[in-house]
Amino acid sequence: MRFFKIFFASLLAFVVFTALCFIVLLVIIGKAISSEPVTIAPNGVLVLETNQTYNEQKLVNPLGALMKDEAGEIPGLYQTVRLIENAENDDNIKGIYLKVNGNANGFASNEELRNALIHFRQSKKFVYAYGEVMDQNAYYLATAADKIYLNPKGMVDFTGFSSQMAYLKGTLEKLEIQPEIFYCGKFKSATEPLRETQMTEANRIQTNQFLGDLYGNFLQGISKVRRIDTATLHGYANENLIQEPGDALKYKLVDGLKYDDEVVEELKGKTGIKNDEKVNLVTLLKYNAATVLDNGSGDNRIALIYAQGDIIGGESDRDNTIASENYIREIRKAREDKKVKAILFRVNSGGGSALASEVIWRELSLAKKVKPVVVSMGDYAASGGYYISCMADSIFAQPNTLTGSIGVFGVMFNMQNFFKNKLGVTFDGVKTAQYADLGSVGRPLTEAEKRFIQNGVDSTYASFKSRVVAGRKLDPAIVDSIAQGRVWSGTDALRLGLVDRIGGVNDALACAAKLAKLSTYKLVEYPEVKDKLSKLLKSVSGEVETRTLKQELGLNYSLYQQVKAVQGMHGEIQAKVPFTYRFN
Repeated sequence: MRFFKIFFASLLAFVVFTALCFIVLLVIIGKAISSEPVTIAPNGVLVLETNQTYNEQKLVNPLGALMKDEAGEIPGLYQTVRLIENAENDDNIKGIYLKVNGNANGFASNEELRNALIHFRQSKKFVYAYGEVMDQNAYYLATAADKIYLNPKGMVDFTGFSSQMAYLKGTLEKLEIQPEIFYCGKFKSATEPLRETQMTEANRIQTNQFLGDLYGNFLQGISKVRRIDTATLHGYANENLIQEPGDALKYKLVDGLKYDDEVVEELKGKTGIKNDEKVNLVTLLKYNAATVLDNGSGDNRIALIYAQGDIIGGESDRDNTIASENYIREIRKAREDKKVKAILFRVNSGGGSALASEVIWRELSLAKKVKPVVVSMGDYAASGGYYISCMADSIFAQPNTLTGSIGVFGVMFNMQNFFKNKLGVTFDGVKTAQYADLGSVGRPLTEAEKRFIQNGVDSTYASFKSRVVAGRKLDPAIVDSIAQGRVWSGTDALRLGLVDRIGGVNDALACAAKLAKLSTYKLVEYPEVKDKLSKLLKSVSGEVETRTLKQELGLNYSLYQQVKAVQGMHGEIQAKVPFTYRFN
C-alpha cells in the first residue's frame, strides 16, 4: 500500500511539473511572437543605479532573453560605458539620472564609469544624482554629476577607508586541522589567515601603502569636481564631521536635500516637458534593449577577450571563471583568425592556479608573435592575474587597480587529528612506493615531502619572475625587489614599470588599433555568450543554491566563501591574492 502512495504522489508531481513547463513554454512562445522592438520615446532620461553589479562581459538572463524581455541582457562594464557614450549623441536622451544607493563594484570599475559620466557632461547634457544612503564608493561615482541631492533623512558615509581580513588560524586549531604552508615572497599574504591571528608587519606595510593610494585617488577625484582641497576633505573624514544630512550640505559634499519626487520634478524643467506630464525615465536595461551599438566595420578586426574571476585548470561553464582550457581555445581562435589584427585582453582577476596561469600566458605569448596583444586591467590584475598580463605589448591600468602580487604559495591540510578526535575516523592503507600517498589529508607531511613541495613553490616563483623580466624588459634584481608577493596600486605599478599607462578600456583599444596600424576595424568579443536555453537549464539550480545560502548565512556568506576557497587550495600551487580584500 505504501508503495502505491509513493508512486501516485510522484506521478502527480511529475504531471503537475510537466503541465507548468508546458504553460511556461506557451507564454514564452506567445511573448516571442507578439513582442515588438523596444524603442525610446523623446525627452528620455537614462537612469543608472550605482548598486548594480557590472561584470566585465554582459550576462544573459536566460528566461528574459527567451521572452525577448528588456531584462534579457544585463550589460557588462564596457558595454555600459559605450551605452553612456551612445547617449551623448542620442536626441531622445536629454540627460542621466544617477540613483546612488550602495555600490557593489570595485574601485577601478567605478573609475571607468565615472570617467564615462564626466565625458557625457561635455555633450552639454545634464547628470543629476540622488541618494538616500550613499557609501563612499557610491558617493565617488555621484561626484561625476552636475548636481548631487541627498534625501533629507538620508546619509553620506565619509569616514575614510579601512581594510579587514578574517583570520582562521584559531578556528583551525579548535578543529585540530593543521595547515602545512609553503610560500615565496615576504609580502605574499594569501596564506596569512591560515597561519596568523593578525596582520604581519610586512602585510601591514603593503596594505597601508596601496590603501593610501586608493584613498588619495578618491580624495583627488572629489577635490577636482567639488572644488574642496584634499586636506579639507581628509579633515571631514578624520573628524567625522559628516554625521547628518545637513552636514553634507554645510560642507558642500551635496548640492541640496531633496526627496526623489522633488528631484524628478526638477528633471521636468531640464527636459522641457510640461508639469502635468511624467518624466520619461529610461532604465539601463531598456536602453540597452533599444540600442544597437556600433562595433565598427570592414574586414579587419580587434578581438576583445574578457577574463574575469579565479584562474583554474581545465574547463568550466561557470560565469566569471578563467578556466585554462576555455581560454586556450578563445585566444587560439583569435590568433589563428587572419581577420583579427590585434587582441585586447581585459583582465579582472586576483589569480588562482599557477599552472593554469602559465598555460594561458603561453597561449598569449604565441599570439603576441603574430599580432599585437594589449592588456587592460580592471579592479584586480594581481598574482595569477598579473602572470597572464605581463607578456603584453602594452599594459593599461586604472590608478586604483590592484596589481602585482608576484609570488606563489601552496597549502596542504593535515586533518588526521580532526578525523580521529572529532569524528572517530582513522586511516590506514598500503602503497607501492614511498611517496605514493603524498598529499593525503589523513597524515602529516614528512620532512622530505615538505622539501619537495617547497622546491616546487620555489621553482614556480622563479618561473613567474622570469616571465615578468622577459615581458616587462626589467632587470632581474629589480623584479625580485618589487615582487615578493607585494600588491601595488595602479599608480605605483606605473612608477615601477609593471604597467605602461593609466587608462581604461577605450585607451587600451586605441593603443591596440595603433599598434596594428588600423584606422577602421570591427570589434569582436570573446568568449561568446552561451546559447539561451542551455544557460537557462544550467543556471536555475546554481542560482537557487546561492540565493538560499545568502539568505541563511547573511553577512557570514563572505566568510563561507573564504572557507570554501581554502578547501580548493589543498595540494595545488597558487598564484593568488589574499582571498578578497574587504574595504569599508
